[in-house]
Amino acid sequence: MNRLEQFTDVWTRENATTRRVLHALPADQAEFRPSPNTKTAREVAYIFSLGQGGIAAALTNQWQWPPPQPRTAPATLDEVRAAFDTSTAAVRDALAKASESQFDETVTFFTAPKQLGPVKIADLVWFMLLDSVHHRGQLSIYLRGMQAKVPSIYGPTADEPWM
Repeated sequence: MNRLEQFTDVWTRENATTRRVLHALPADQAEFRPSPNTKTAREVAYIFSLGQGGIAAALTNQWQWPPPQPRTAPATLDEVRAAFDTSTAAVRDALAKASESQFDETVTFFTAPKQLGPVKIADLVWFMLLDSVHHRGQLSIYLRGMQAKVPSIYGPTADEPWM
């Protein structure tokens, strides 16, 4: 399995898990935030689309930093979910057309806090995926605070036991 195939395989699994967490958010809790200085659940959920948009852009030679897309979350959870579906399709399409050699090309991104420089596309797409996993964990904590059901992520939860 080459690097592109490995990334595609992991992204496919992680995307499905993220979709489950995203759809576990109760629509009436979209504005939930655990403390005043945190993003709302809707805003955290939109981060998935931003990251996936970055993956698709990097793999299709459309990467720009800072990104040209709006950074504010859509107004409703349904729109956030639709954005996730759109960005998922864009990544699927980009991965299907990508070549292994693209992973060695570079784009401009953070190399240290407040410092930009060349970053290999392979490193960027993995960063974007792992950042999404991080925010998915954040959102799963939000679900607990909402008294919502937390789906299985990497193992059983109280709401989805495996036995």
